[in-house]
Amino acid sequence: MTGLDSIQLQEVIVHKVGNPTRGEDIRLSQNPLTLNDEAVKGMLTRYFLSSFNENEHYHFTHISDINLNEIFTYITTIFENPASFISTSALIATFLHSKSTHARVKEGEVYIAKFDQVPFGSEYKQAIGIFKSENKESFLKVFTHGQSLEVISEEGININKLDKGCLVFRNDKELGYTVCIVDSTNKQKEAQYWISDFLQVEPNNDSYNNTDKYLGMCKQFITNEYAEKFEISKSEQVDLLNRSLDYFKTKDQFSLDEFSTEVMHHPEVIDTFKEYKKTYETVKEFEMEDEFDIHLSAVKKQAKVFKAVVKLDKNFHIYIHGDKDLIEKGYDAHVGKSYYKIYFDEEQ
Repeated sequence: MTGLDSIQLQEVIVHKVGNPTRGEDIRLSQNPLTLNDEAVKGMLTRYFLSSFNENEHYHFTHISDINLNEIFTYITTIFENPASFISTSALIATFLHSKSTHARVKEGEVYIAKFDQVPFGSEYKQAIGIFKSENKESFLKVFTHGQSLEVISEEGININKLDKGCLVFRNDKELGYTVCIVDSTNKQKEAQYWISDFLQVEPNNDSYNNTDKYLGMCKQFITNEYAEKFEISKSEQVDLLNRSLDYFKTKDQFSLDEFSTEVMHHPEVIDTFKEYKKTYETVKEFEMEDEFDIHLSAVKKQAKVFKAVVKLDKNFHIYIHGDKDLIEKGYDAHVGKSYYKIYFDEEQ
């Protein structure tokens, strides 16, 4: 998240939450942190908020009634009755403790914080954050001992890496608020307790998430399904990845029919791709629009994992960024090995 200098950290309280299946209890603080040191406030603000992607939005949900979503209700209580901050933060920590039963869930500190003047598009909003630190790191502390210096090892929190976070903007309450999420640990499906069980949020159906989902699906289709169903070389596979990414980089709007024709080309590949989309939506439990505005921030995010690389044993990597017709694959029977022939105009 950018624009941290404008943000006002108003109140923070810390609780300790363990995993009840391991007999780890919950320890509730009775008072908020004392925030007299501006340097500490600045460090906490950066620790809490710098990891968020402000373009990636979620909202609270519930199978029957949004008011039955516990965290939505607790957040609303704090927004509408600021004096309830301490008591409601204890309810949030207690609810998290009840959901921390998976074997992979670690004991950690839970911070509930109130913010003002948080950038939200062209506006500034109030926001409430819930953050959890699960991983500790070792660091060295140098201190004076008589006429010498000594070093000891201590454990603490890396303020450059937030493990889990949730930032709720005071915006669109009737739609489940606007929520940003961080979940840097426990990425395995069985341990997605933070998003699914505790917060009960789902992505907004907006241009960012549609762009992000489609690019993620395209990458999986090309690297898995396409390679299994059709006899293709690695260079052809990389070429299709490049064409997919280039479509999103050069277009303002996405159209499934246009994308299929321009990128997939062949009717049998197009049919396979559209069938894969249906299966992907079922497995992921969300629907993707067939037409939407392309969000460049989502394209930049996905471009980092669209690696146009052909790996040859452990000796060579070929990075393909352009015309696949300039690379030719063959087999040398005398040597007993495959080869690639690359055509170019000049070395750079």
